[in-house]
Amino acid sequence: MDALLLARIQFALTIGFHFLFPAMTLGTALIILISESIYLVKGDETYRKITDFMARLLGAIFVVGAATGIVMEFSFGTNWSGYSRMVGDVFGPILAAEGVMAFFLESVFIGVLLFARGRVSKGAYWASAFLVFLGGHLSAFWIVVANSWMQTPAGYMITPEGMLYLTSFTDAVFNASTLPRFLHTVLASWITCAVMGAGIAAYHLLKRQHIETAKKLMKISMILFVITPLLQLGTGHIHARQVIVTQPSKAASLEGHYDSTMSGVPLYVVGWVDEKNEKTYGIGIPGFLSFLNDWSFTSKITGLNDIPPNERPPVNFVFQTYHIMVGIGMFLIGMGILGGYLMATGRLYTTRWYLMILPLLVPLPHIAHETGWMSAELGRQPWVVYQVLRTSDAVSVVVPAGSIAFSLVMFSLIYLLLFIVFVSIIVSLVKTGPAD
Repeated sequence: MDALLLARIQFALTIGFHFLFPAMTLGTALIILISESIYLVKGDETYRKITDFMARLLGAIFVVGAATGIVMEFSFGTNWSGYSRMVGDVFGPILAAEGVMAFFLESVFIGVLLFARGRVSKGAYWASAFLVFLGGHLSAFWIVVANSWMQTPAGYMITPEGMLYLTSFTDAVFNASTLPRFLHTVLASWITCAVMGAGIAAYHLLKRQHIETAKKLMKISMILFVITPLLQLGTGHIHARQVIVTQPSKAASLEGHYDSTMSGVPLYVVGWVDEKNEKTYGIGIPGFLSFLNDWSFTSKITGLNDIPPNERPPVNFVFQTYHIMVGIGMFLIGMGILGGYLMATGRLYTTRWYLMILPLLVPLPHIAHETGWMSAELGRQPWVVYQVLRTSDAVSVVVPAGSIAFSLVMFSLIYLLLFIVFVSIIVSLVKTGPAD
């Protein structure tokens, strides 16, 4: 394998593994803020136990997330020096803003949550929970800004030397895809931790441990589980319409759409893209993609036939990963509504079969995250900065394939060890439950 392919695999490994942890951070911080707010108002010790328990989970999540994030950022300068040289004037300030405005804020006050219970006032502890929540979401905002700028670049000019020069920080930050992608990402994290909280609570209810704490954690989590997937459906629709306008090759790949002359583009539920013959086979809803785009069942959408072959992504892979994400999302909507119905009818804590299913749902949002990220990033190919810089021109030309292969193997082993240790810690914390 050549250096470019190995560098892409290595970056996919590092960012894919890292993304598991920020995806849990935001939602965990939300549950902590909710439970601590209720404790501050009501003085109910059960909610204090929920806060302290979730804070211990957050500590483990944050440590591994921070460590893996550092590796990801260093890779820009090692494996992707062509990218760093060309776009450093734009990309650098965005990453700096994330560190200065968000990461330090979050990391400092996580320390308060973990070690200062009983050493500060209730109000100060609540403020720390709020600042962890705020810092985590600010951090997510700046990271999404950086990635969104690569999807829909704005606020720059290209110098005669071929470098990108920042002309408007505001335009770069609030580019065409920033807000839809930020909302979509935040809600995905909230869904992840709603499912995680419900799964943990269900485990304790089934084991008949920490009953009162489990019931209240379940109530918080289930309310989020009912609401957030439905909201995610709306943000996904907004984001999809934005992609159709700003990244037509990606939009066409997501649905395996080739023929721009077609009136009424179908929305596929499942399918397979024959890239050689430029055909898509599957089960689809006629005209529904057109309807979702502009409320007309007969409108046209740019197809891949209008995109030069050397500017198309790997269409079938993008199609499949996108539909896995959507399929999981729709399934979680159904499970959340079912849980809400059981809660409204007073049967949530006693419906054993549903409680047994909830812990099994915990991995699904993570699978949706990873496949959604794959469809977003591979859908942009062959561009690392859409329509500006090709991925093949961004790689470091001086790093040999052997060095990348060796580091890829080492990272894989280290990440495997980290994952095993992390899972064992989380399982231990869950089995122990909220401290008395």
